[in-house]
Amino acid sequence: MIKLISKAVVLSAFASFSMLKSQSVKEILQQNGSFRKDTIFSIKSDSKETYLPVTIIKGKEKGTVFTIVAGIHGYEYPPIVAIQELSKEIQPGNVKGTLIIIPIASVEAFQKRTPFINPLDGKNLNTAFPGSSNGTPTDQIAHLITKEIIPNSNIFLDIHGGDANEDLLPFVCYYNRKDTPENTQKAYDLSAKSGIEYVVSYPYTLTATEPAKYAFKEATQQGITALSIEAGKLGTVQKDNVNLIKTAVYNMLEHSGNYVTGKSKTETKKKTVLLNQQDYIRVPENGIFYSDLKSGDKIKKNQILGYITDEFGNKKHDIVSQTDGIILYKVGTPPVNKGETLFCIGYSEK
Repeated sequence: MIKLISKAVVLSAFASFSMLKSQSVKEILQQNGSFRKDTIFSIKSDSKETYLPVTIIKGKEKGTVFTIVAGIHGYEYPPIVAIQELSKEIQPGNVKGTLIIIPIASVEAFQKRTPFINPLDGKNLNTAFPGSSNGTPTDQIAHLITKEIIPNSNIFLDIHGGDANEDLLPFVCYYNRKDTPENTQKAYDLSAKSGIEYVVSYPYTLTATEPAKYAFKEATQQGITALSIEAGKLGTVQKDNVNLIKTAVYNMLEHSGNYVTGKSKTETKKKTVLLNQQDYIRVPENGIFYSDLKSGDKIKKNQILGYITDEFGNKKHDIVSQTDGIILYKVGTPPVNKGETLFCIGYSEK
């Protein structure tokens, strides 16, 4: 069961709160005037309960509805910290259109410090879309975002980082959906305006009835301009990545016309590098992983990237690159499990 409840007082997403009359996102968006409203969705599944915090900041003038989501994975801290700060810095009087902000999508994973999955049901929210209204808590959160948040958005930005075991190069990405070229171009333009050097274009091959699995892919499937920032790594808070995310979001909001008060902080930056192909190297078998490489390193085809041993230190596999490219992310901790993504290599193909 899902219900949207207004907060009586503006409080943090993980503080105690008072519950008032239920309202839908659409009803809030239809209210007149300029305002900030913090709300929660209360979620119950059998004996398990959780909630989804949502902030809506509406400006005086009509305009684009720009949605920002952090904490799909609760162990990815730089996006969550960045959005906490942004949410307090942005004033309704300086907004044109509306901002919908989900500061922490997976509250239980955040509170319990659980990588990837929701500890209530063991499911990964970023593989659960479009979700289900009568499923487990993770299914219901995905369904709620699919039905309440995405359809009321014009732009959907999902912010991630490297989870507990992931060493990650900051980049911004979108799906190259060729049958909606206008949305794809808008996603690229926002990516290029972010100030982040690397822009990654993923192929889009979904049919209308296939499950999207990922949050911003669900938005892409619904015909919304959608993209994602990836910044931060190894389950810690890095201030430089927090600031990078904030700068990128302000730059996007200025480009979209949602925020035009000079908060954009574009610095002298390198030329945007578009990577339109990806090579995923999977773990061949369980073991212990050794590599001197890090995210952002450039590699060559047939280069040995590292190796895997057993528990006694006996080498089992060399890991070899199949292409020239740059390491977008890799496993940054010793234990590896068969089938996991060990490296994601980005490269360009004309």
